[in-house]
Amino acid sequence: MAASSRSGVSAKILALAALIVLVIAVYTAGWFYAAATLKTNTLTALGKQQDHGVTADCADATYRGYPFRIGLFCSKVTVDDSAKGISASFGALRSAAQVYVPNHIVWELDGPSELRTGNGLSVTAQWADLQASLQTKAGGVERSSTVIKGLASAITSSQTGQAFDLKVEQTEVHARQNGADLDAAVTLRNTDLAARGLPLQIPRFTAVADVTVAGKAGLLEGHDETGTGLYGSKGEIRQLGVDLGDGQILSISGPIAIDEQGRLSGKLKLEVQKIGAWRERLSGNFPQLAKTIDTASKMLSALTGGGDSARLDVTLNRGKILVGGFIAVGEIPPL
Repeated sequence: MAASSRSGVSAKILALAALIVLVIAVYTAGWFYAAATLKTNTLTALGKQQDHGVTADCADATYRGYPFRIGLFCSKVTVDDSAKGISASFGALRSAAQVYVPNHIVWELDGPSELRTGNGLSVTAQWADLQASLQTKAGGVERSSTVIKGLASAITSSQTGQAFDLKVEQTEVHARQNGADLDAAVTLRNTDLAARGLPLQIPRFTAVADVTVAGKAGLLEGHDETGTGLYGSKGEIRQLGVDLGDGQILSISGPIAIDEQGRLSGKLKLEVQKIGAWRERLSGNFPQLAKTIDTASKMLSALTGGGDSARLDVTLNRGKILVGGFIAVGEIPPL
């Protein structure tokens, strides 16, 4: 009886051990599957769309964090869009997710980065810190947030030969799917923009954009059912504004549409605060345009009763800009 009892206990121990080993094996397999999914979702967030000719590569990929955390590390990231002739490269990538919340990913990306397009546009950038988070669902990204500190970028066009230098103290980019629509908000805080070779002294500014694009939630997932991108789309500008500080604010809001040729149409509201301060600041930075700026500011003030702030109706008709519905003041080229 004693021998039989010991044999029964040993069998139970062996069965328990086998069960533990099986659980560990299944968990390990699941961990590596989740790691592979993390890689796919991270590269999708960077632009990968295999079905549309957009590839992304994670060089020297390694997975870390087992058993409770999943981490993907790459020495370099490259993205290529063969259809549109766009290529981009970045420095090292570090992304991670908790095992129990694999769809919530945080990641960091190092510079420098370089972007080239088929129409001759080249953008190089470096930054002090880039951190992002995103939430995924089946098929792609549901929402994302990115914060970049100390961004310094050079933008060059080989077609025109013109180059710009852009420095932004802090950049924030937020995007989310809102049903079938896409919500996006961008803030460029304390921005310096300079045009090389031109006597332009653009004052430091903070720019804000908060928009909704109807029916384009799929763009955040990495696909577009229409295949036209933003062309042929409609949306709402909640705020598109520039702030020079000290209450000098210019903002635009209202519905807008982009036709199949990239021309803009819409009925917008333009608001300007502290017109006099805008005139003095811009005249000081662009002395060669001082007379034009003075005339424009007086006209703007007169249209709203002579005050120091203005609220005007602005109509865009396939790119043509009409103030008050009938005064043509310029034209926006196709996007």
